[in-house]
Amino acid sequence: MQGILYEEPSAWLFILVTCLLGGWTAWMTGRAIAGTWRPVWQVVLWSVPLAFAVRFIHFALFDGTLLSLRFGIADFVVVAAISALSFRRRRSRQMTTQYRWLYERTGPFTWRERPQPMTPSSAAGPP
Repeated sequence: MQGILYEEPSAWLFILVTCLLGGWTAWMTGRAIAGTWRPVWQVVLWSVPLAFAVRFIHFALFDGTLLSLRFGIADFVVVAAISALSFRRRRSRQMTTQYRWLYERTGPFTWRERPQPMTPSSAAGPP
């Protein structure tokens, strides 16, 4: 995998910088975007500077390549995926807590409409 996803001599540096440091920042970014009711496309928009910051940390601290398309894309994919997961988790929580009479959670990332209770007029059927 070395040379495909990361350029450092050890995978631990990739995991530390891209997955842990960049991932934590991406998680908070996705959460903040969802928390302010912004659209999901902003996750992708804000993942670009985040991926560049991760690439800069690789460059400044571990003598990595700053302007590398391949490693920049790898960092972007990791950061964008974590941001998207965070966005979806937060949005799921928002929808089910703020609109609890309309939606119920079906998992950590999903929700559905609550079934409407049957009223006497709807139980009788069509006239």
